[in-house]
Amino acid sequence: MKRALFPGSFDPITLGHTDIVERSLTLFDEVVVALGDNSQKHYMFDLEKRIGFIESIYRDRPQVKVTAYTGLTIDYCQKIGADFILRGLRNPADFEFEKAIAHTNRKLSGIETVFFLTAAKTAYISSSIVREIISHGGDYTALVPPQVRID
Repeated sequence: MKRALFPGSFDPITLGHTDIVERSLTLFDEVVVALGDNSQKHYMFDLEKRIGFIESIYRDRPQVKVTAYTGLTIDYCQKIGADFILRGLRNPADFEFEKAIAHTNRKLSGIETVFFLTAAKTAYISSSIVREIISHGGDYTALVPPQVRID
């Protein structure tokens, strides 16, 4: 089975993220959307809320799993038997940042990183932009799946 880990904070998950998950399912038997713990980040949504958003999106897609982890991504990949890390690239800056991480991960573990270019229609979307819109009471709904709603 080809299993890929799609790590991130998903605070919140956006249409850009879901586009990458959907397109990656043509290559992988299973995609694990894994919410990592970054001690340097301050989250808008708590872990349970973020997991709930993602689980509700993929409720009818058994090949998409949702989980949380701490520690190194490569260690978690080895723990769950994922041979691939899935990452999305929006722009050249993303590529340069992700390239260094991918080389390091492959050197340390042999785990390959597969990059997906974001679709043109979602390339401008980022979770940080969505959080900024939400924090100012703006309409964020065109940037996220319908399951992501503020109560």
